[in-house]
Amino acid sequence: MPTPSENMLFGMGNPLLDISAVVDKDFLDKFGLKPNDQILAEDKHKALFEEIVKRNKVEYHAGGSTQNSVKIAQWMLQKPHKVATFFGCIGKDNFGEILKKKAEEAHVDAHYYEQNEEPTGTCAACITGDNRSLVANLAAANCYKKEKHLDLNSNWELVEKAKVYYIAGFFLTVSPESILKVAKHASENNKIFCMNLSAPFISQFFKEPLMKVMPYVDILFGNETEAATFAKELGFETDDIAVIAHRTQELPKENSKRQRLVVFTQGKDDTVATVGDKVTMFPVLDIDQNEIVDTNGAGDSFVGGFLSALVQEQPLEECIRAGHYAANVIIRRVGCTFPEKPDFH
Repeated sequence: MPTPSENMLFGMGNPLLDISAVVDKDFLDKFGLKPNDQILAEDKHKALFEEIVKRNKVEYHAGGSTQNSVKIAQWMLQKPHKVATFFGCIGKDNFGEILKKKAEEAHVDAHYYEQNEEPTGTCAACITGDNRSLVANLAAANCYKKEKHLDLNSNWELVEKAKVYYIAGFFLTVSPESILKVAKHASENNKIFCMNLSAPFISQFFKEPLMKVMPYVDILFGNETEAATFAKELGFETDDIAVIAHRTQELPKENSKRQRLVVFTQGKDDTVATVGDKVTMFPVLDIDQNEIVDTNGAGDSFVGGFLSALVQEQPLEECIRAGHYAANVIIRRVGCTFPEKPDFH
């Protein structure tokens, strides 16, 4: 098994500070939120951010989907430090400093593009029972500039060092040109480029940039809701998740040396993955419903666990086992946080 080396895993996305609080149904109704969803903040949500921080027991955690995943991958690997590189945009402010400190504590090699036009992005995680409704105010995260950051030689060298790439679909709303540059590099050099459907709204409103990147995607992640929305947008006319996975695998692909792998999680139900030309179900680890504290970050941590095994060139079932383990640990805690060391063998 190859030992991971520094900067072997590259992630790029929206670095956000998660502000999580337990709320009630009235709070959700007031701001027109569904109990389990991810949306981008609009003007009507401005007051939500002011109100949520006044709640009792507010927790702040470094977040952002891709950043969570590479952080979990690094945690699963433990050594060496800085296997994971992360690019994204923050503001020159207190929240930005917290994100830098948290990335350093997690031993992730974060290279942020810092600007002072917009404050560091935040994500309100409104928790009711075991549901979580996420409202992201991208702010600075939305200001990432390919020519000001990704294209700089010192940064692009870090991209070239990597062997595995992961970008959540959320970043399609920010810099599709950055994603394409990285995806093409991976494809031309027979490296592994992974992406996530991330949220139903990505397939619905950012279908064009998503489908421009799809030919370069070697591994596509998503959950059952995102898979169903993606299938609907592409006119698959089925809600059978195994069929959706298979049809997605067959979409056009640039690098024919690697068959596309599609992995769909379904909460407590089996994870669905394409294995060769077949679709296989992988049962998740059992957990008592009472032990689930917060499902926010379950999908991100599944990907993180998966990536930690992938950079060690482990077979698919091991990658999925690592993903299931990481998600099982994370849902017992508030936010995308983890104990000091994993207990995974």
